Amino acid sequence: MSSKEKGLERPDSVGPQEMRGILFVVSSPSGGGKGTLIQRVLKQVPNLSYSVSYTTRAPRNAEVEGREYFFVTPEKFEGMVAAGEFLEWAQVHGKLYGTSRHQVAREVFEGRDIILEVDVQGAASVRELVTDSVSIFILPPSVEILRQRLIARATDSPEELELRLRHAPAELKHYKAFGYVIINDEVEGAAKRLSCIIEAERVRRARQEPQIKRVGESFS
Repeated sequence: MSSKEKGLERPDSVGPQEMRGILFVVSSPSGGGKGTLIQRVLKQVPNLSYSVSYTTRAPRNAEVEGREYFFVTPEKFEGMVAAGEFLEWAQVHGKLYGTSRHQVAREVFEGRDIILEVDVQGAASVRELVTDSVSIFILPPSVEILRQRLIARATDSPEELELRLRHAPAELKHYKAFGYVIINDEVEGAAKRLSCIIEAERVRRARQEPQIKRVGESFS
């Protein structure tokens, strides 16, 4: 496989690996619960890393620099765009968000799986750029529950909350473009289904061809 596949290029410091890692792209409307599910799965599934995005919004509650996001100024963000440092970036609810091209490429080409939390715009860009990525849409069970979750997290002004709810119907229409859909009606069950998708993708025949070939040769 070529070291460059559209949006990803093998870093100079990374040598050839028998198997590439998998990029999992998880998206939902704001408040759909993707962040909560991802954090649970990261604790449950071994050998899975998290792509820390860059954003121009302010930290919420107990968010930590470099853990949930890298928080940067609009000027810094625009400079990174100009330098081609993002695999994808988008403006969402008036703030800028971007995925580090280098971090994703390093993990994938070193053979490690990585999970990316992104809005529907970003997910569409990544699916086009990284054609073997696995896309998963988190669907809230109802608009009323979505509203309750947004209110409960207490991070948005009334105006921001209404903006997110107003955008939700249009975001929901994108679910057909994703390979998997998880209805997030109960956190533990939804997190388990997300873990199962990851484990199932790891054992796809096409992803294991080098190992299968080696096993087959031992029988020759």
